[in-house]
Amino acid sequence: MFTQLIRATPRPLILACALALGAAYFAARFPDVPGASAGAYISTFLIALPSAVALFSYLGRRQAALSLLALSAFGYTIETVGVVTGFPYGSFYYGDALGHKLAGLVPYLLPISYAPLVVGAVAASWGSARRPLHALAAALLLVLMDGVLDPGAVSLGFWIWPEGGPYYGVPPTNYAGWLFSGTLAASLLLSIGRWRSPPPPGLLDNAIIALSF
Repeated sequence: MFTQLIRATPRPLILACALALGAAYFAARFPDVPGASAGAYISTFLIALPSAVALFSYLGRRQAALSLLALSAFGYTIETVGVVTGFPYGSFYYGDALGHKLAGLVPYLLPISYAPLVVGAVAASWGSARRPLHALAAALLLVLMDGVLDPGAVSLGFWIWPEGGPYYGVPPTNYAGWLFSGTLAASLLLSIGRWRSPPPPGLLDNAIIALSF
């Protein structure tokens, strides 16, 4: 079974995951190297590119563009509310490792990394006939993804929890917030695009590469 899975995985995806793992090691060991900020923009864009291409192929140019714009606007909105008020994630703020921030609050990079994760979660949760259940399943998967992403992100200073928490310095409220925001984001994505046929595996590429990083 394991051998079959390896053979079924596209070689470019395996290579991309290996490169992401290497890039993460480099970022952790040499966080202050010159050009790190530009590297963050380039790597984030490259990680997101495969899923974006797959989404345009799946939904068409208009619906894919609207979906990504809507998810970007939603991401900025919910994160800005979160930084300012502490809802729904708890008290946190973004560090400087992700580069410049919109209004000094949320990094410009956010939609490039956030939107494809939602796309991947919705694609991976395909199979539920009812949209609310589909959105909830996608949100639960996003929580699991964040359980992998958050410890590394906190360690690298991507975002900071001043009061800390029991899970690698992250409080439980963060995951409750991801369940809430993930359900809304998945519902938004499903309401804009015509997710009527099984989605292509390429929609999962960003999530897999991001988790490797």
